[in-house]
Amino acid sequence: MYLIAVCDDSIEVLDQTSKMLELYGKRSSQIDLYVECFENAQQLIDRVRDKNDVPDLIFMDIYLPDKSGIDAARELRNMQIQSKIVFLTISRDYAFEAFQVDAIQYLVKPVEEKVLFSTMNKLMENMDKEDRKYILLRMEGRTWRIQLSNILYIEAWGKNQWLWLADGTQHLLHLTMAEIYGMLAPYQAFVKVGVTYIVNLEYIDSLNVKGIRLSTGKEIYLPRGSYKVLKEQYFTFCCGD
Repeated sequence: MYLIAVCDDSIEVLDQTSKMLELYGKRSSQIDLYVECFENAQQLIDRVRDKNDVPDLIFMDIYLPDKSGIDAARELRNMQIQSKIVFLTISRDYAFEAFQVDAIQYLVKPVEEKVLFSTMNKLMENMDKEDRKYILLRMEGRTWRIQLSNILYIEAWGKNQWLWLADGTQHLLHLTMAEIYGMLAPYQAFVKVGVTYIVNLEYIDSLNVKGIRLSTGKEIYLPRGSYKVLKEQYFTFCCGD
């Protein structure tokens, strides 16, 4: 899934751009997009200070009420934010400044659907090549971008599902195990262990007929008869056969 931020002080432009992006996502069956809108630069900057919420792509107006889009982009770059930036503006006057902050595109408003779609096709092709894998999860009242490589395992605990990350944190998920596995199943690294766990194979240190041991020291017991299938999945993942 790709996180896209749209920043413009015009509600009309925010609505039109977000709807076009959502339509693009629906027409591109292999691309999953999540669009979030911001009415000024500071809202966007405050949002991305948390590295779990860094957008892949930012569409931003240059003429914003609190600070220019150029200044906002410069501030993001100073924060080491590497999101791709596309400027949407009524003027071509700032094209040189736009590329000084590593903007990858400069579109003059009003932006037509075919122009936006063409731009998105090029961007998605490049972003797919970068193979940036993560999922977006709703946790603790906000949407978090979670790198797949940071997920240790998910555990069903009573009626709740808990996400355990490699940084030692844990988070309550308001999703069923079936929903969570549906999000992770396309990625070879994740396997179900019984009905209680979904485990990232990257973090398995050892396994035998009784259970698996993760690099953190966590031990997970295997349901009877599941060892052979898990061993095959693990060796396929490690060896690529």
